[in-house]
Amino acid sequence: MPQDADPRTHLVLIPSYNTGERLFSTVREARAQWTPVWVVIDGSTDGTGERLAHLAANDAGLKVLQLPLNEGKGAAVLHGLRKAREAGFTHALTMDSDGQHPADLIPAFMQASIARPETMVLGRPVFDASAPLLRVRGRRVSNSWTQLETLFAGIGDSLYGFRVYPVDALIQVMSRQSWMRRFDFDTEAVVRLAWRGVKPVNIDAPVKYLTAAEGGVSHFRYGRDNVLLTWMHTRLMVEFVLRLPWLLVKRVLGMPPFQQ
Repeated sequence: MPQDADPRTHLVLIPSYNTGERLFSTVREARAQWTPVWVVIDGSTDGTGERLAHLAANDAGLKVLQLPLNEGKGAAVLHGLRKAREAGFTHALTMDSDGQHPADLIPAFMQASIARPETMVLGRPVFDASAPLLRVRGRRVSNSWTQLETLFAGIGDSLYGFRVYPVDALIQVMSRQSWMRRFDFDTEAVVRLAWRGVKPVNIDAPVKYLTAAEGGVSHFRYGRDNVLLTWMHTRLMVEFVLRLPWLLVKRVLGMPPFQQ
């Protein structure tokens, strides 16, 4: 196993909702790189939770948490984070269950986090020809808003969910408001953590868009989720205006998250 970092502080956290067979290859690839791996089954109805729990019974490095109802990606991550904090973990690498994220980069991201535990280590996606053009262009818009909302703190990508979070900071951020529970989680998490003073560290990472024939599963809905993102950025911009004087002071003085 390529793991070199300390498993007592860092774990891999995978939220999953009706991912089907692809979940098992994702977990297998993550387990080949890291111990422990925790999976939060977010109310799945495809039987993957029960099957994965059976596998975990024979694998001490795999833990399965099951939510009775589908609550959304952010809610599933928050559930896992709270359990992780109770178990003494300080950092969690989140990755999607659908095979889009590069499990072989888990050790590198963990090492970067251990070297600078006060930061959040963010994947910066490198797209190939499989990436839908509409999705690529859409994330450019979201990234532009995120840069403004954080006063250009250096967030390389706001939507790519392959990243290492400081557990306690993210729990505190999410516990203070009721949003960030569904598709809005990834973007709002990095913005609010930056406001809190958590510096982003970016690492390039490939992203794969799998076809249905390859077992790809997507729960993204252009209309519903773009409305959610628009409402999210509206809320964040209102807060940004209120925070702007203090953010300017922090930028001028090189305070977190604007430090080197």
